[in-house]
Parts: sequence; C-alpha cells; structure tokens
Amino acid sequence: MESSQISRKQNRFTLAIVVGLVVGTLLGVWLHARYLTEDNARLNTIEQWQKEITRKIGEAKDAATRLHLEHQQQELAAQYKAAEMARDQKVEPLGLLGELFLRLIQMIIAPLVFTTVVVGVAKLGDSTAVGRIGGKTLVWFLSASCVSLVLGLILVNILQPGVPLQGHLPDPSGSPEIPKEPPSLKRFFYQLIPSSVVDAMAHNDTLAIVLFSVLFGIATAALRESGTILVQVCEAAAQVILKITGYIMRLAPVAVFGAMAAIIAKHGPGVLHTYIVFIVEFYGGLLLLWAILLVAGYCVIGTRVLALLRQIQEPIVLAFSTSSSEAAFPKTMEVLERFGCKASIVRFVLPIGYSFNLDGSMMYMTFATLFIAQAAGLELPLATQMSMLLVLMLTSKGVAGVPRASLVVIAATLTQFQIQGAGGLALLLGIDALLDMGRSGTNVLGNAVATAVISKWEGALDSPQEKSEPHRSSACAKPHGSPPP
Repeated sequence: MESSQISRKQNRFTLAIVVGLVVGTLLGVWLHARYLTEDNARLNTIEQWQKEITRKIGEAKDAATRLHLEHQQQELAAQYKAAEMARDQKVEPLGLLGELFLRLIQMIIAPLVFTTVVVGVAKLGDSTAVGRIGGKTLVWFLSASCVSLVLGLILVNILQPGVPLQGHLPDPSGSPEIPKEPPSLKRFFYQLIPSSVVDAMAHNDTLAIVLFSVLFGIATAALRESGTILVQVCEAAAQVILKITGYIMRLAPVAVFGAMAAIIAKHGPGVLHTYIVFIVEFYGGLLLLWAILLVAGYCVIGTRVLALLRQIQEPIVLAFSTSSSEAAFPKTMEVLERFGCKASIVRFVLPIGYSFNLDGSMMYMTFATLFIAQAAGLELPLATQMSMLLVLMLTSKGVAGVPRASLVVIAATLTQFQIQGAGGLALLLGIDALLDMGRSGTNVLGNAVATAVISKWEGALDSPQEKSEPHRSSACAKPHGSPPP
C-alpha cells in the first residue's frame, strides 16, 4: 500500500513537470508571436544592418570610409544590446522562476555532497574498503568517459553536421562573451585540491568538495567510537538537507514552466528548428549512448536494469526539463536507495559521479567541438582529434552539472587547438538550452547505472521484490566479485 502511494505521488509529480514543460512551450510561442513581435523584429533589423555594414567594410577602398563604417558597426552593436535587454526584461519574471529554482538547488549542493559523502565513506568502515570501492568506481567512470567521448568523435566524423555551415560562422565580435580557461594539468590539480575548503563550498566546486569529504570520512572512520558522534551529526544534517530538498522540489513544475516560456518567447519556435539536423543527430547519438550504458548495466545487474530505468524516469525528466543534472541529484539518490542500493554506496559513488561521470556532457563536448571545427572549414587529422579527446577527458572532470557549464570546457578546447572559438560557439548558443536537456538527462542515467553496478560488485544491491515478495527470485546477474567489463 505504501509503495503504491509513493508510485502515485511520483507519477503525479512527473505529470506536473511534463505539463509545465508543454504549457511553458505553448506560452512561449504565443509571447514570441504576439507580445515580443516588435522587439524581435527590431533585433532582426539590426542584425541585417550589421551584416550589410560588415559587407561594406570588406569592400571599402580607403581607410576613412572603413573607419566610418566601423564606427557605425559599434553603434549598431550598442543598439542591439539595448534592444535585447529591453526584450529580455519583458519576460524576466518567467525566466526568474527557473533561475531561482536552480539557485535553491545550488544552495544545498555543497552541504548535501559533504554530509552524504562523509557518512558514506565513514560507514564503509575502513580505508581498504574506500580504496576498493573507489578503484572500481573510477574504472567504471573512466571507461564510460572514454566510450562517451569516442562515440561523439565517431558520430561527428561520420555525420559531418558542420560541413553545410562552412563559411557561415558568426562574427566573434558580436557573440556573447564566454569565459575561457586554458586547460592544463596544473589547473586540474588546483581544482582538485582547494586552498580553502570553505571557498570550494562557496563556489560549489564539486571535485574539491568530494576530495575533502572523502578524507574527512576516512579520518572519521579511523577514530572508531569517537568518530561515531560525527557520523551521527553528519547523518542527521543530511536528513535535514534532504527534507529541505523535498520542499524545493515541489517548485520544479513551476520552474520548468517559467524556464521554457522564457526561452521560447525570446528565441521563438525557430530555436527548435534552426539546426534541426544537428539536434536530431545529437539526440540520436544520445540514444545510442543510452543503449550502450544499459547493455553494460545489464551485463552486471541483469534484467533489473530495466526496472532501474523505469524508477529513474522522474529524475531524468527533471534533469531534462531544468537542463541541470544537479537539480535531479537529491531525487536520484532517493530513487537508488529505494531501488536496493546500499545507502553508503550511493552516498559515496553518486557524488563522485557528478564530477567524473557526466556521460552526456562529455559526448556533447567532442560532438560540438568537432562540429565547430567542421563549420570553420578545418580538417583535423586523427592524431589531433585524439589529442583533443585527451584534453577533454582531463578538463571535463569536475564540470558542474548546471546549464552551459560544458561551453566553458568547449571554449577552452577550441582555444587550445586554435579554432575560431566565440564565433563557432555562437552557432550553438541559440539551441544550447535544448541540447543541455538531453545531455543532463543522460548524465543522470549514467550515474544511476554506475551506482547500481558498483553496488552489485560490492554485494550491496538488495532486491525490493525480495522484501515484499520473498517467493520471487532476484534477476540473474553476474556473481559478486566479477571484474569490471
């Protein structure tokens, strides 16, 4: 009876999110066509003027004419920015719904990760268990990362989505500014080891928080009885934070409604069609990645991987709708524990996955980077592409599962390989919100499968059916202790 009530609540919540998504999209279409018609028409007119001025600059014969045209170009850029701000202010209340929801989620990420990892590590009992489970976890995560990156590389080389856009790269000067941080081994380790854990928590640096939490949990476990008090405090704090999370999650349908309405109202339904071929090909790649992840999970946990897929549909829909895998983190943790994964395994593996196992984001990084290279007319040799893959493998670790986080890594990689960065990224900014939905949902699936697999390898995967229906046998799977594939 209790499980059926939980299931009905989950179905109602999922339905509410889907309704918010659909209604928000319809409202956005109406606002774009009726409420923001003049604003969008003005922006389109300024864009046409900018293209004409750019053409005249290229044809100018003398320096004085060119200087005059460049001055006009600067004035048009200022007019465009002012018109864009005026348009965005009209739908700001709608966009604010989604932004505030994500800020509420981000507010609890650091304390939630810290408390859950500490409890998970401490309850493992000893550093040997941490090393054993951590080793298996990293083997799976690195394998999944390689598969995701290589799959993106193969698909973009076969499909060649950027070739039709050669010669049409936007002017970098008119593109939104995106921060670029050159990738390096030194920067990776600086991100891994914070100079201040307080600063890491203030900026939600998940990778640094996880490292500190693991060390704290190991030290707490080493104290034995003395550390029991700390474990109990962290466990109680985690329960409080999860309770707060439950309150925040009730706002998810409203947040999804506002976010979708604002995006469609500003960019119009054309945002769903501008690069329709690219979108279809990318989502086709994600479906292929889903199939690979589920087959890999089936090899370890058997047919229960299908039950897992059914149970995590709510976190996947939430991540898809909000374009943030972080937003689904608390719900994913709850679902995995209900699925039968031991709590200590979930609280150890899942937070690490949010730094090391963003499968959807990593496939997008190779797909998008090579797409931009193709649009720029660059033919990158295989050796260069493999080097790019290794750079992305390094720089993708620790990327937060929040909207547009992948763009920072892509921009850095483009700079590293001297590919036109800002202009190329402008090709994707208009549809990035739609692409972010797919990769965020895939991140949730990848981490859920990984957690279930590690639980099975550790003999810590219980069957909910066995608790309620003892006469039924559990799904066949590999025996405990099977090596990683």
